[in-house]
Amino acid sequence: MTGAMAGGIASEEMVIALGREKILGSFGAGGLPPERLEVAINRIQQALPHGPYAFNLIHSPNDMAIERRAVDLYLKYEVTTVEASAFLDLTANIVYYRVAGLSLDDANQIQIKNKVIAKISRREVASKFMQPAPARIIKELLEQGLITELQAKLAANVPMADDITVEADSGGHTDNRPLVCLLPSIIALRDEIQRQYNYSQPIRVGAAGGIATPESALAAFIMGAAYVVTGSVNQACIESGACDHTKQLLAQAEMADVIMAPAADMFEMGVKLQVLKRGTMFAMRAQKLYELYRNYDSIEAIPLGEREKLEKQVFRKTIAEVWEGTAAYLSQKNPEKLGKAVNNPKLKMALIFRWYLGLSSRWSSAGEKGREVDYQIWCGPAMGGFNDWVRGSYLAEANNRHVVDVAHHIMTGAAFLYRIQSLKIQGMQIPDSYCQYHPVRY
Repeated sequence: MTGAMAGGIASEEMVIALGREKILGSFGAGGLPPERLEVAINRIQQALPHGPYAFNLIHSPNDMAIERRAVDLYLKYEVTTVEASAFLDLTANIVYYRVAGLSLDDANQIQIKNKVIAKISRREVASKFMQPAPARIIKELLEQGLITELQAKLAANVPMADDITVEADSGGHTDNRPLVCLLPSIIALRDEIQRQYNYSQPIRVGAAGGIATPESALAAFIMGAAYVVTGSVNQACIESGACDHTKQLLAQAEMADVIMAPAADMFEMGVKLQVLKRGTMFAMRAQKLYELYRNYDSIEAIPLGEREKLEKQVFRKTIAEVWEGTAAYLSQKNPEKLGKAVNNPKLKMALIFRWYLGLSSRWSSAGEKGREVDYQIWCGPAMGGFNDWVRGSYLAEANNRHVVDVAHHIMTGAAFLYRIQSLKIQGMQIPDSYCQYHPVRY
């Protein structure tokens, strides 16, 4: 499976190309307006009427209405697989999506129409997705008329997720967890919860974060992963929604060329995401913005010299102009938040800073000329590992990287290496030259 990358970086082209080869790809819906998401749904469903495809549902704690609108679209167009990410707890929105798809067949067996793949990096979050939906939320949905009495009853017998993707050290939102520690822990948790609830279909556990080579994929399978998910490596592929300049930077990245930086969607909470540091100053500038936010109570309280630096080097426009544009946007999209910001200087400052954080990822996707130094490029160390592996092969060049090719070589290579190791265990002497898998055109 290929994971979602927000802002349409995991594009329609990517999902369609993978789906035609029966590989599940997740569209990067995070950060996109509802009308853009609706276009993507229609296009992908037209190209893949029988699937497979998935759409991302990213938790939006600062704007739950966005999360709800995405769920409404998925239910309207009968999107039957979502990849839920960045959730710290279950929300009414994800529960609504799940439970609204429950029914009984002619044999009186529970049918789960709406599949959920939960991407997690913490045991406590995984536990919530492995258990049935909370009774409190079910009661609220029932009272609102969003689900039926039957669906409310059935919800107590199914887990919130069909699949749990254990996300280790990935690009974007990540807790930088090591896969070798996290995956066995979550598999053990799954087994414990399965014994407790005895689900008819046990939850599958997959691995993501750091999956970039045949060796890393094989290691995940050996540890018990039911499937693997790639992410960063796909951003440098032709089908990616990133611009050519971004793809070239990614194709040159080393494993150490990544850094943590403040996230736009959870800025005030101090949440960080992993980005590329080579060829861009985004991480340094974003961290400066967070330090200013933490140290001052309003934009006016920031020393004049610092404000002038922001206007000249980071924003490239006056703070007043940034706020004017931000206020105009919020007046259309979230007037309630605008009203709060007018009377809350700290919130107003955060929104001004989030203007830069939000646009920087769009500049990277759109290829905004003159803003290359500010590109926010989500990336994990897997990108460097992939580049090391393909060095000297046709995949070394970004313009040769097709997402299906990349998936094929990682999985074929993993199978090849597994066979080699099996033969070695049986005592066969195999020359080292035969123990490596190198990608070649096929």
